[in-house]
Amino acid sequence: MTTLSFPIIRRPMHPTGVWSWITTIDHKRIGILYGVTAFALFILGGIEALLIRTQLIGPDRDFVSAEVFNQLFTMHGTTMIFLAIMPLGAAFFNFVIPLQIGARDVAFPRLNAFSYWTFLAGAIILNASWFLGGAPNAGWFGYAPITGQAFNPGHGIDFWIIGLQVLGIASLAAAFNFIVTIINMRAPGMTWMRLPLFTWMTFITAILLVLAFPVITVALIELMFDRKFGTNFFFTPAGGNPVLWQHLFWVFGHPEVYILILPAMGIVSEVLPTFSKKPLFGYPTVVLAGALIGFMGWMVWSHHMFTVGLGPIANSVFTITTMAIAVPTGIKIFNWLGTIWKGSLDFRTPMLFALGFIVLFTIGGISGVMHSMASSDAQQQDTYFIIAHIHYVLFSGAIMAIMAGIYYWFPKFSGRMYDERMGKMHFVLMFIGQNLAFFPMHFYGLDGMPRRIYTYDADMGWTALNALSTSGAYLIAFSFFIFIFNMVKSWRKGEKAANDPWDGRTLEWSIPSPPPEHNFDEIPTVHDRDDWWARKRGGVKHGVPVSGGSGEGHAIHMPQPSFWPIVVSIGLLVGAFGLIYNVAVAGIGGGIAMVGIYAWAFEPVNEPDEKQPAHH
Repeated sequence: MTTLSFPIIRRPMHPTGVWSWITTIDHKRIGILYGVTAFALFILGGIEALLIRTQLIGPDRDFVSAEVFNQLFTMHGTTMIFLAIMPLGAAFFNFVIPLQIGARDVAFPRLNAFSYWTFLAGAIILNASWFLGGAPNAGWFGYAPITGQAFNPGHGIDFWIIGLQVLGIASLAAAFNFIVTIINMRAPGMTWMRLPLFTWMTFITAILLVLAFPVITVALIELMFDRKFGTNFFFTPAGGNPVLWQHLFWVFGHPEVYILILPAMGIVSEVLPTFSKKPLFGYPTVVLAGALIGFMGWMVWSHHMFTVGLGPIANSVFTITTMAIAVPTGIKIFNWLGTIWKGSLDFRTPMLFALGFIVLFTIGGISGVMHSMASSDAQQQDTYFIIAHIHYVLFSGAIMAIMAGIYYWFPKFSGRMYDERMGKMHFVLMFIGQNLAFFPMHFYGLDGMPRRIYTYDADMGWTALNALSTSGAYLIAFSFFIFIFNMVKSWRKGEKAANDPWDGRTLEWSIPSPPPEHNFDEIPTVHDRDDWWARKRGGVKHGVPVSGGSGEGHAIHMPQPSFWPIVVSIGLLVGAFGLIYNVAVAGIGGGIAMVGIYAWAFEPVNEPDEKQPAHH
């Protein structure tokens, strides 16, 4: 006779209220913190975009000055890339990955908390520049020599350099954490070729982060030395080379594009099978295509530099590699179409956003192939055609997929259902708005309108299309009012969500909504690629019934909350301002960080009673 016994959750300290969020090391709470903070910063970046579009709605306007316009487009690009899309992806990493792989938490919970608080510190540093003498004004790519002290004597570029360095620390901490988590903490039976696609794309993204951020770190240190200590890495009269900055930046910058888009591809690869009621078509090929994108992303950086004068051989090589990287991306698109083909489609809001992603990301990919050719890029370079391309890839692509993910996992992280009618309204208005905003940019870009100009003459013939783009931007903004209202209202008063409202395929749908602190009462044993789907249908593999794990009830020890990660991040924040204004203050910040690290290292940790073996 079997006796049912339930796990006892033991956590020595239970902070409450705001303090519970400050000291949390629960991956789910950290994911929510990442998501809410990144979305707030996304709204801030959107406001900057609206100010830009308001200035450009007509010719010869002076809504903002040229200098403020420079600050707006620099901070808009920096905010959307480093403070919105990347951390929104990290929010999904934090909340979803341990649930998908059958783990109770990430490998290093305190490091996870540290990565969030350090990300917040970087965001504060960058945006404090608005109030402390002027924001960065040299573009999100910071080309030399306009970032040098001679051309930019204020502190705006210093804020940009130090802010990105701090954000890099946060990204590296998170990346190492998820690499170790995915390698070592998978549930028994979850082999590499049974990993959910989102987990695979997260793993590849984390590897790209670890390899790419040291490159931009070196470039930023060199730029800081040029500005603070009179070195000459990028100062041409003293023998420096401003093109060196472009190489270093884009060796980081192009893998960065895939750091932004691979998580989006992973989300779409989870949503489409669920709402098509069939497995992902060509799973091994999609995994291979993701790995190829991660590898080939390092071979294309100089397509950003076709007009620099590298010569015909370099231009030819990077033309070929840029065309070639379209192949694994195309493989993914055809696999997604194969997944939809003859499926039993359910057009809920997540599915609509995933389908919108396929359509619009394909448009962005085609325009990318168009300017992969050095010959045509000579015309398109630094025009609004490039702006159209990047927005179709990163807004119509990454943000569309992130919206699909938010709606898809909203019942899981909130325990509530969103309003489906408002969700579809959000999709329709956002889809129309972004095409109104970004599609005309192809035409007035090819007609010669340069990027980064703050006004234009009425005789240029760009007025009507610019007005159309601005109207589209405001329609996008209105769609997000609906989204925010829907999320807030539903989180507070929405219908209670079932554990598995979508008839999902992966392990996160096998546990309550929202998940308990310990995630799983028993660590599941995995027997199938879509294990939860197979289990619900009585799946059998090699004669062994698929089940949710085995073993008798026991006490589950969860590691205790800690405030030392935020102390270390506060030290970095103080030290960062010190590097900008006063070296003595930087020393104080370093001291605070060292005290936090020391105390963190000796803080007692409650290890689980049973260690789960890694399964390769």
